[in-house]
Amino acid sequence: MQKNLSGIKVAVLVDNGFEQVELTEPVKALREANAIVEIIAPEKQIKGWNLKDWGDTITADILLDEASPDNYDALILPGGVMNPDFLRIKKNAIEFVKTFMTAQKPVASICHGPWTLIETGLINGRKLTSYPSLKTDLINAGATWVDEPVVTDKNLITSRKPSDLSAFNDRIINTLAALPSSSNNAFNRPPVKGEKTEDIKSKDKVKK
Repeated sequence: MQKNLSGIKVAVLVDNGFEQVELTEPVKALREANAIVEIIAPEKQIKGWNLKDWGDTITADILLDEASPDNYDALILPGGVMNPDFLRIKKNAIEFVKTFMTAQKPVASICHGPWTLIETGLINGRKLTSYPSLKTDLINAGATWVDEPVVTDKNLITSRKPSDLSAFNDRIINTLAALPSSSNNAFNRPPVKGEKTEDIKSKDKVKK
């Protein structure tokens, strides 16, 4: 049965050189499940990488300097060789990711994306996967690296490469469907302007 992620808001953090399909496919899957997805980047216009050459230019929904982790339930970090390499030298990008990790919000990263996770200093003792060339870097950062299509360790979801996207997307959606702010648990989300918490609870009872 199709999961309904109404009420879930997801941030996708990228820089130039993101692997195009590793952004477009998770975003498509999440939006089809009714999640709100916003692309966050250091610049308004960023260019993707499509396997062996430059891909499409996309427009970010929000600039990194203007984005707050408090506004999102989860974070996705696509790969691409250049993208995480650019992000991991930006202090505001690392602080953005670190806030999600510290708060134990779901963080999903694929391919070369875990390069950015290393800079948070928070993957020591964690179990994850990635593109194989990152194995030594991740082990040196204290992580346990495994060669599996998708790995979940508490709030952290990781995957290896584009061919694993189906498993990666399914794991993200199943994880987000269990969050308190999903549509099945709407009484746990903050009320919008003019709405009382009691009103949300009443609506949830009607749905059930």
